[in-house]
This record gives sequence, C-alpha cells and structure tokens, in this order.
Amino acid sequence: MKILTLIRHAKSSWDDPGLADFDRPLNRRGQRDLPLMVARMQQHGPDPDRLVYSTALRTRQTVAPLIEAFGLADSDAQASDRLYEATCETLLSQLQQQPDETDHLMLVGHNPGLLELAQWLCADAPGRLPTAAIVQLGLKSDRWRDLMPNCAEPLWLDYPKLHHPSSK
Repeated sequence: MKILTLIRHAKSSWDDPGLADFDRPLNRRGQRDLPLMVARMQQHGPDPDRLVYSTALRTRQTVAPLIEAFGLADSDAQASDRLYEATCETLLSQLQQQPDETDHLMLVGHNPGLLELAQWLCADAPGRLPTAAIVQLGLKSDRWRDLMPNCAEPLWLDYPKLHHPSSK
C-alpha cells in the first residue's frame, strides 16, 4: 500500500498588506507550530521517500525543516510552481506523475485544493484542513497513475489546535 501525506503550510502572516500572497512568510504562530508538526511526523512514520511542494514562501518555509528532519536529498524534494493555488485536478495530475518506486509521498500545499484532493481520494477525509494540518492516507493502489475517487483510507490526522486548542 502506498502512503500519501498531505500537509497544509503552517500559519502565514498578513502583516504586510503590500506583499503579494505568494510572498507571505510564516507568522509567529506558524514558526512556533512547525517544530511540533515535524516531530509528530517523525513519530508517526514512515519516513517519506519523496516530497513535492508549492514554491510559495510560506510553503518553502514549512518544508525546510521536513527536508532536514527526514534527510531528503535534493532529488527527493521537488518544488513545483504548479502547486501554488492548485486545484484538486492539478494536484491529482502531479500525484499521477510520480514514480511508482515512491511508496510514501508527502505533498505540501494550500487550501482549498489540498482539502478537495483529500476528500476526492477518501470518503472519510476531514471536513477541513487548518494550517499546519497533516492528513495521512493509505492508498489502495500500487501505482500513482491509478488514483481514483475513494481509493484511500485515512491513517491519521493532526494539526496544532488539537494540542493547543486556545491558539490564536
């Protein structure tokens, strides 16, 4: 069984109204939540074989500690401009192009496309993906190109407010 881990970027800053959305960095809460998110990923395993992520600044800042924590080589961490503001269809296309040798793929991106993808793949997917949410799915296929609606089962879900419900 292949594993797909979907991660929504950590909380970003809206402090600079003149900044383009693509260039928004993580805010203080996002920076605080990130090490805890990475630690929970390491505890749950398995380690990802491959990481694909949006090139937006907040997403690059989210993946940097993941790449380091899992010791991913540059060739196993692929930034893609197509993943910024990607629809479910675009994300699905990206997944279907992955090499079948990849058993655990981590995809880091943005809502609403990420949530729509999770719900398309899994009937029991969560109803929302807050910032820094992790949803891990077990796929009922050995080939990425064979993904279809409801071909996955939920393995686990985590996000910062489960651990800090009063976080603002």
